[in-house]
Formats: sequence, structure tokens, C-alpha cells
Amino acid sequence: MISKDELISEAVSLPVEIRLQLVEKLLQSLNPSHKDIEELWAIEAENRVAQIEKEEVKTVPGDEVFERLLKRLKR
Repeated sequence: MISKDELISEAVSLPVEIRLQLVEKLLQSLNPSHKDIEELWAIEAENRVAQIEKEEVKTVPGDEVFERLLKRLKR
């Protein structure tokens, strides 16, 4: 059986494209995909974009959001 150090050495010597595929597979193994949830999030994202485009909701700049959060945390 290959040692941990040998495995890591082999992995980092692979071409970039293959290392990216390996990283994706390893991450998927740690956090298995939940297709139903992913599909629901995609639908929610599309709905939110549509609401923004139709000006049905007011957007808040990111800086302002973080400023508000920091104020809450400092209480």
C-alpha cells in the first residue's frame, strides 16, 4: 500500500487539470451532492434575480450590509 506522503507527492506532481478534477472529487466525497437542494437553490436564485430586474425588491450594497452587521455585533 502507498504511504500518505507518497500519495501526496504523486498528487501534487499531476498536471493542473487532473489535480483540479482530483480536488473536485475529494470535496464531493466530503460533502456529497444533494441534487434536490441544489435545484431548489438554483430556482430561488433565478427568482431573486427576476425580482431585482423587475425592481420588486430593494438591494443593499454589500458595504452597508457588513457595516450593519458589525454594529449589531458590537452591541
